[in-house]
Amino acid sequence: MYNIIVLIKLILSFLISFYAYADKIRDLTSIQGIRENQLIGYGLIAGLDGTGDQTTQSPQTTQSLNNMLTQLGVNLSSNNKINLKNVASVIVTAQLPPFGHIGEKIDVIVSSIGNSKSLRGGTLLMTPLRGSDNQIYAIAQGNILVAERNSVDKKINFLHANEVNGGKIDHGATIEREINNNFGKNKTVNLQLNEENFSTAQRISDIINMKYPNMAIAIDSKTIQLNMSANKTVQVYTISKIQDIDIPMPLQEAKVIVNARTGSIVMNKEVKLGSCVISHGSLSMLINQEKLNPLLISKVNQDYKKILYKNVQNAPYLKFNSLNNANLNNIIRALNILGEKPEELMSILQLMKSAGCLHAKLEIM
Repeated sequence: MYNIIVLIKLILSFLISFYAYADKIRDLTSIQGIRENQLIGYGLIAGLDGTGDQTTQSPQTTQSLNNMLTQLGVNLSSNNKINLKNVASVIVTAQLPPFGHIGEKIDVIVSSIGNSKSLRGGTLLMTPLRGSDNQIYAIAQGNILVAERNSVDKKINFLHANEVNGGKIDHGATIEREINNNFGKNKTVNLQLNEENFSTAQRISDIINMKYPNMAIAIDSKTIQLNMSANKTVQVYTISKIQDIDIPMPLQEAKVIVNARTGSIVMNKEVKLGSCVISHGSLSMLINQEKLNPLLISKVNQDYKKILYKNVQNAPYLKFNSLNNANLNNIIRALNILGEKPEELMSILQLMKSAGCLHAKLEIM
């Protein structure tokens, strides 16, 4: 029996060498039922420099301020008119960690719901934060941090305009109630894959069983069930060891991601190109996967930018080969130097994919 186990380990270690890299189980999975919980609350920001809500257009702010002052023992008659230039109504949100304890501090996000011009310099007044069950789990209060507004960067024609009607309070809420979970109460713990994949689920199950025999079962393409003791201390120790196990992963799927709004293009190293000719307006481009003269290639590579700028004045003719520069990165860089717009780049990529010379999955966001 011992020899069989050793043989299996040797075979698996031999197969692992064919994989591209390894990820730890903690990076590939999460524990089922152990998650963050959303909290939300309604509150008031005070201390604004005349940039608060307008009384006529934000009646909820006036009502909320009157209610709060009444609770504090300040009674205002209906004839008194309140100027809300320094007050704004806001929605406060936070993430309650799965094992958060009473007294622990968490961050909160504050967002204006009125017509205030800015929340800069304001202070969030005591605001209860509730969960989906309408129970209060945290209390928020503190000075809000709002990002400064930047100007337009003319060089790249991009607007850095951070909103001033929202901000963050670091450690701005205190947990008042803990979340009940079933961790440590059952004999089984389920691991959930971040990305659904049958082969990855089975691979994780097999490797866990090599270290802890008969513990893991791949239930489906996203769930691995771990059978262990119901003792919480034992579960914590075992899961900590399991999460540090390396899982060999296959080569990445060749993929090109294009953001149609910003023109950003991201690709991985598995993207391959086939031979083709691209003609776009006055531009002609030859992508040749055949081997050429290495000396000529070296000369072309050294004068790469000079050739590009020289050809801009005439009808640009670019030649790429398989030995050094026939990759999508250099082609996109060349098109950018020639002044091609993002929508033109996307059109060229789509045509290359349709023609079969772009060997990758193309996603346009």
